[in-house]
Amino acid sequence: MSWPASLQGRLGLSLGLALTALWLIAATATAFIVRDELDEVFDSALRETAERILPLAVTEIIGREDQGLTQRLAPIREHDEFFTYVVRDAEGRILLQSHAADPAVFPPWDGRGFRQTATHRLFGDSALQDTIRITVAEPLAHRASVAREIRMGLGLPLLFALPVTLGAIVLAVRFSLNPLHRFRARLEARGARDLSEVPASDLPAEVAPLAGTLNSLLTRLREAFEAERSFAAHAAHELRTPLAGAIAQAQRLQSETADPAAAARAADIESTLKRLARLSERLLQLARAEGGRLRMDRRADLRAVARVVIDDLERAGAAGRIVLTLPEAAVMSDLDPDAFAILCRNLVENALRHGAETAAVEVTLTADGRLVVANDGPVVPRAMLERLTARFERANARTDGSGLGLAIVAAIANRIGSSLVLQSPRPGASSGFEASLRLPTDSPGLGAGRDG
Repeated sequence: MSWPASLQGRLGLSLGLALTALWLIAATATAFIVRDELDEVFDSALRETAERILPLAVTEIIGREDQGLTQRLAPIREHDEFFTYVVRDAEGRILLQSHAADPAVFPPWDGRGFRQTATHRLFGDSALQDTIRITVAEPLAHRASVAREIRMGLGLPLLFALPVTLGAIVLAVRFSLNPLHRFRARLEARGARDLSEVPASDLPAEVAPLAGTLNSLLTRLREAFEAERSFAAHAAHELRTPLAGAIAQAQRLQSETADPAAAARAADIESTLKRLARLSERLLQLARAEGGRLRMDRRADLRAVARVVIDDLERAGAAGRIVLTLPEAAVMSDLDPDAFAILCRNLVENALRHGAETAAVEVTLTADGRLVVANDGPVVPRAMLERLTARFERANARTDGSGLGLAIVAAIANRIGSSLVLQSPRPGASSGFEASLRLPTDSPGLGAGRDG
């Protein structure tokens, strides 16, 4: 028999086995004690029977006219006679016997006191200077029968009491472990990024230190993550002003110099600074995606946010390259419009950067809150698809992307209870790339959980 894996099963089984063993030991010990006590009681009854009958037998025998005759006492009514006796003279002749006495059971007289044969327990006594002797016998089977009935009386209740007791133990253990079950349920209900302390005030004293250690670990993890996000956000924010100034200086240097080599170097510096500015912007977005609140107490129409993002990208140099498809009805969601704008911009910029320049980027927002961004281009290998959501991972190292766009989108999707789905080639085609995710909306059947 294998030992149960659960604490509840182990406690119930161990307590049940221990209680069963203790009861069996107690019942066995009680049976032996009762048997010894019964032997004393029956021996006392044998002796008292002999001492009570002997004077009466002496009186009856002395008063007889015919001496030496055997007299068998007739029963007053039918009954079981457990004690039988015979009264004999000094020569061993039977003078008096009970109605059920069997002379063959009684051994020859060998003195006063208790004797035992293979079948009977006997007690002998005498009177008139040992001339009249009485022997009382009791079958050992009678004593064994009484002892067996006592053992049955002790054992049978256990057959009913033990299952009830084991059931009570299981219920008691389950009730005692309810705080642990509630603690586990509270842990399981947590989101992946919810590192707040788990209430543990109702836990038993033996388990409370473990919960305290867990909460302490969660606190340290939360502080470490918050410190990391805060550093990234502050560093990216602080880089904005000096980067903008450096870009302006590079642009001014290009306009003022007449040296083509110096102008080319200034252009390279401007390009590098712009990439650094975009990287700092992505770091700010990543910090927001991983640490900020993404679900609001109010709802907004995601169509308006999508139009603003696409218009801004077209003005920035993607005019005519984006095809936006929106439903006629409003797509209401409690997703923070800024967070939706971040993930929509990153998906579209990723498609513009890595897709074919001659093909349009298709952006579709459905009525049930599904955002799909697809572009044409070379097929991305499956092994690369699985790594694209990692930080600083790029499908094409020759592009000037930061490698954070899809990582930011995946972080936001994870926080809102959704998932980013990447496919290449795009469904229904032999090439291209498609990214899609489900957004929390008022449409029925969408159960994305709220982020904490």
